[in-house]
Amino acid sequence: MHWGKLAVLASAGFSQAQNQTIGGGGAAMMRFACSQLVVERLDPLVNPGVVGTPHVHQIVGGNSFRADMKPVQYDLPTRSNCTSCTFSEDFSNYWTAALYYKARNGTFKRVSQFPNEGLKQNGGITVYYIPPYDGVSNVTAFKPGFRMLAGNPMLRNITGESRGICHRCFEGPNFRPFGGAPCTGNDTTSFPNQFCPGGIRTTVAFPTCWDGKNLDSPDHQSHVAYSTIPFEPQERGKCPEGFPVKLPQLMYEVMWDTRPYNDKELWGEDGSQPFVYAMGDATGHGQHGDYVFGWKGDSLQRALNARCRNDKCSELLSQSGEDSMKCTIPQTMKEDVDGNAWLPKIPGGVMVN
Repeated sequence: MHWGKLAVLASAGFSQAQNQTIGGGGAAMMRFACSQLVVERLDPLVNPGVVGTPHVHQIVGGNSFRADMKPVQYDLPTRSNCTSCTFSEDFSNYWTAALYYKARNGTFKRVSQFPNEGLKQNGGITVYYIPPYDGVSNVTAFKPGFRMLAGNPMLRNITGESRGICHRCFEGPNFRPFGGAPCTGNDTTSFPNQFCPGGIRTTVAFPTCWDGKNLDSPDHQSHVAYSTIPFEPQERGKCPEGFPVKLPQLMYEVMWDTRPYNDKELWGEDGSQPFVYAMGDATGHGQHGDYVFGWKGDSLQRALNARCRNDKCSELLSQSGEDSMKCTIPQTMKEDVDGNAWLPKIPGGVMVN
């Protein structure tokens, strides 16, 4: 249920780097908040042009997000006039499946998100861009029109499990115990099957190696590959043959506020956990993340080269949490996706599977 030996090799380095980065020291990595832009059934990567795609996503980033976003032709920085992310030159779009709570009577309510440690945001995603830890080696920023997908929404068990996607059950308040690098220790690719007093964190880590030619591929994955060791796209984490270009480690963290449901009377009568992803996945194995690059000009490359830390960077323009939270868009597929009055089915009529 873990990445295995590869993750163990990377664990100590990433854990120390992430802890120190949050605290202001150690290895440099960009870590910033992106508040909720919209929650709806759109997916311009997998279902371009379709309004009312099979399942609900929670989307953050530039406000030019729409059903059809053709590579290169649809330029996010020039079509956006705001972003829900901290860095105001980042008009990329980032999204994952939404999460739902299933009550014993079969009705559903969307699980809200809460801010990650040290950040100010309204729901959404914590985004990481991580350069090599040696502090010297550079990586190539994504190109205009680049997009990719991590994970497999159809996955329901560990067979062929998606690398770099996992859940962490916080056993105490305030994100403690921290627990080390993502997808190590007690982290699981499935949903935790116990109460999580501090909520559940989902991690989605993307490949760090690119073929250098294709901005996309039919499955949105074949043009990229994972390095031999996660989070280290340099000598210890070599790229496989055919993928010579080293990319920054893009990673999402989503903080699911499952705390209101830590009551045995709210779980299944058989004691089973009650959470299900928007595509009907009650196992957790099918979580996935989508990415469409949209940084303005060479801003991301400059920030990576400068080894910017957290959500402060002299190379970039930034905005307050309050301003980023103001950047929202209305649903294109207008429907109740929250279930404040409870939903008889997951939006789209999705069945739990």
